[in-house]
Amino acid sequence: MPGHTPGSTAYLFADRGLLFTGDALVAADGFTDHTGPTIVSRCFTHDSGAALDALDRLDELTAKLLLPGHGEPFTGSVQAATRQARQFGAH
Repeated sequence: MPGHTPGSTAYLFADRGLLFTGDALVAADGFTDHTGPTIVSRCFTHDSGAALDALDRLDELTAKLLLPGHGEPFTGSVQAATRQARQFGAH
């Protein structure tokens, strides 16, 4: 999940329906005060384009609960979260 940092990762526990998105997809950005699925603000991200591209990789996964590195858990689908992140974009 490179983007925020070159070594960013996410962990899927498919048998439990859990996806730890780490900083590849967060639910709160302290710099912009945005809450809801997004990528980390570009002032703290190595490559915002790569971070947005990583959302495509997350779209391939299925989970019932997303646990981001920042913010509250997200209980919608992975695709709903990445759609919201894309709509907010890179700030």
